[in-house]
Amino acid sequence: MEGSIFTRNRSVPIFIAVLTLLVLGVTVMSEAYGTGAISVSFTKVLGMTLCLCLAALAMDLVWGYCGILSLGHFAFFGLGGYVIGMWLMTARTETVVRASLEGSAIPPTDAEISTATALQIFSVVGAEDWPWMWAASDSLFLSLLLVVLVPGLLALVFGWLAFRSRVTGVYLSILTQAMTLALSLYLFQNDTGLRGNNGLSGLQNIPGLETVGQDRISIWFFWASAVALALAYVGAAWLVSGKFGNIVRGIRDDEQRVRFLGYRVEAYKLFVFTLTGILCGIAGALYYPQAGIINPDEIAPIASIYLAVWVAIGGRGRLYGAVIGAAVVSLLSTYFTGGRAPDIDLGFYEIEWVDWWPVLLGLGFVLVTLFAPKGLGGLVDTIVRKERP
Repeated sequence: MEGSIFTRNRSVPIFIAVLTLLVLGVTVMSEAYGTGAISVSFTKVLGMTLCLCLAALAMDLVWGYCGILSLGHFAFFGLGGYVIGMWLMTARTETVVRASLEGSAIPPTDAEISTATALQIFSVVGAEDWPWMWAASDSLFLSLLLVVLVPGLLALVFGWLAFRSRVTGVYLSILTQAMTLALSLYLFQNDTGLRGNNGLSGLQNIPGLETVGQDRISIWFFWASAVALALAYVGAAWLVSGKFGNIVRGIRDDEQRVRFLGYRVEAYKLFVFTLTGILCGIAGALYYPQAGIINPDEIAPIASIYLAVWVAIGGRGRLYGAVIGAAVVSLLSTYFTGGRAPDIDLGFYEIEWVDWWPVLLGLGFVLVTLFAPKGLGGLVDTIVRKERP
């Protein structure tokens, strides 16, 4: 269609084509539906990588296009994971409790099953009752709704307070990092109702699919992650390719001029901040069932800094750059920290890549900043002789 997003933003059809080929290739080589050349664990790695790409896409929208360097967006990612994790733990534990009480002479009541389920989940932190925040954990529909509402509401409230006070620049970055640190420290406490530093575990066991192998579950989540990333990419490209994109780029480059032209700068920034918080929440809800566990360490401020580094390496202000950066760094991180990269014995010192990976990442960030300021996405532009969209 003339004037559609596929013609206005040339990266969209290319991105969808590449993602489609990736999905088909992984499916054909998966253990569930193909040759088995790709293991279940690596299928999960690829699915989680797509989720991180979705989070990086959101980060690029808020930083690369709107100019808001948020160092707290991984908090929204973690919240999405916690919300869906509560439902997963509740449903799975209730199934185990029902099975254990099945042979009782007197059938247990729903109240007794609920009490036994709560004891099973929270005994690790010395609690027995359901915390208030688990009120909707017995409903999949409400949990999916909260995956959107909880990160979105936090982003909306925080953004409204920050933007109405016209906090900008490094001060806003510090505030977002402080929000993330406060949330992380809160979750570490055992009396918060989220099992403290134990976190939520066993999330890879999907309720109702006990007879389905992890080979099929892993590829299903891979498909879901790919669909979410594709939809988010098309939606983001649609936003930045029209008048809205021109305004947010104007806010990034010269906020005062855009305000003098009569645009409500705070409203645009709040919309982008809230939308990207929701996208990160959805990414987290897809990520942690594949990872199998979530704990407060996942929301530590360093995670949000890594997110910004991925976007910088990929090339901010380019949606495909953010995706490329997140994918490359995530896969390299898996290779170097997962024991796949052989250690190098120099005789006087042994290089263990698990310890040296952060150094490599920092060095890569410095080199990209110095020699390729447009990031890996800029290199793609050069290769295909395409101007920046």
